[in-house]
Amino acid sequence: MSATEHLEIELKFDVDPGRPVPDLTRLPGVETVTGPIEENLDATYYDTENLDLTDHRITLRRREGGHDEGWHLKRPGDAGGRRELHAPLAPPAEGADHDTTVPSDLLDPVRVHVRARRLDPVAAIGTRRTIHEARDADDRVLALLCADVVTARSLLPGGSCHTWAEWEFELVDGDTDLLDEADALLREAGARTASAASKLARAIGATPGHGGAPTVRSTGTALELVVAELARHREQLVEFDPRVRADEEDAVHQMRVATRRLRSVLRAFRGVIDGPKVDRLDAELKELAAILGVVRDAEVTADRYRELLVDEDASDAVNDRLVGEQMRRRARGQRSAVAALNSARYFSLLDALDDLLVRPPAGEDAEVGAKKALRDAVRGSARKVRKAQRKADRMDTDSPEWVEQMHTVRKRAKRLRYVAESGSALGTKKYAQTASAAKKIQSALGDSNDAALSRDLIAEVARTVTDPADAFVLGRLDAREQAAHDEALRQYARHADDL
Repeated sequence: MSATEHLEIELKFDVDPGRPVPDLTRLPGVETVTGPIEENLDATYYDTENLDLTDHRITLRRREGGHDEGWHLKRPGDAGGRRELHAPLAPPAEGADHDTTVPSDLLDPVRVHVRARRLDPVAAIGTRRTIHEARDADDRVLALLCADVVTARSLLPGGSCHTWAEWEFELVDGDTDLLDEADALLREAGARTASAASKLARAIGATPGHGGAPTVRSTGTALELVVAELARHREQLVEFDPRVRADEEDAVHQMRVATRRLRSVLRAFRGVIDGPKVDRLDAELKELAAILGVVRDAEVTADRYRELLVDEDASDAVNDRLVGEQMRRRARGQRSAVAALNSARYFSLLDALDDLLVRPPAGEDAEVGAKKALRDAVRGSARKVRKAQRKADRMDTDSPEWVEQMHTVRKRAKRLRYVAESGSALGTKKYAQTASAAKKIQSALGDSNDAALSRDLIAEVARTVTDPADAFVLGRLDAREQAAHDEALRQYARHADDL
């Protein structure tokens, strides 16, 4: 049985033991209250030695008892709620009291945090729960009020045991507007703001918590700016890791962008941050981007041909060669990407990136002002774009050397765009125009390159077709791609001197 997920939206309160619950029919839309339903819950919470899950407000537990016993993974979700993933308990191994192997469906979404580290029990929590169901006139359950008496024992070194009472008001089919009314009603009945965000947090005590990407003052140093930018893009990489594993739409693209932005910062700010650690991390990020690129390029190409073929009467064979083969290539690439994300090499990359943020190898320009470092990086990146453009201008258009050089122009324009956008970390829009111009150059050259590659594939397919109708279809596609290529180069010429 596979895991299921839902969004948990609840209010949590501390209460005095034995405090009677209020009449929930006082809430708007609540007609009846059923219960009480008694449950005894015994849960073991798991984390790494460094509490990597807790640090990111993630809880992983194995719970026996209750209507939803099993393994539960809770992560921050949208609308202030928590995404809860549930998997059933598995039969224990021979000679064991219960299963202790975390289901892969729950481990995959947090592998980017756990990596190769071991998950061990960090807390044991027992709950005596009394549930009251708030129902509407159609007998739908709008919300649950759980009155809990909790006994929690920390399994960490020096841990202790605590007992307390709390109320949890969890939405089921009710509207979020019900939360404000419930908050007022429960506080009137003696509820107090919860002293901890979760039972686990109260059991093991406060942890530093993951504060996200650091900020940098406009008067800060170049090193502070670089670390803030690296941390920001690291957050994006980590955010999209589980989405790539789940094959969510656009996830590969966003994760690939994060790796490219990380590399742009590492390269543009040499002198601020430098050394062998930077070189190794840059090389590993390049490899990761290449792996993700196989998936991204295939899905973009498949979408391109789907659009081109919409109004064409192409045969199944042509559709398969242009779209089907790209989708098969994407599927192979997706499997390879997930394998890479489960590899020791990838985990080492993440560890190296985390280490770099904590102990950045400062270069000779580390103490330069952040504003000056940003200005120098933007100017330096812009000079490299212009230099590559001048070199291309001396070459014969459409020659292999020119094509390769225009690819260099595109890569340098992309790097300039990413560096110029780093100004947002300082709260300045000074380089927004530069970033916009670089993006236009990058996009135009990207479009021309995509059209050229598409023409190559169309020509390859054309050499294998025998049906004249298919040949006509492919000829029309080639003409459209030629027009797209030429238009992209005209757009490039319009913006080539904007930097």
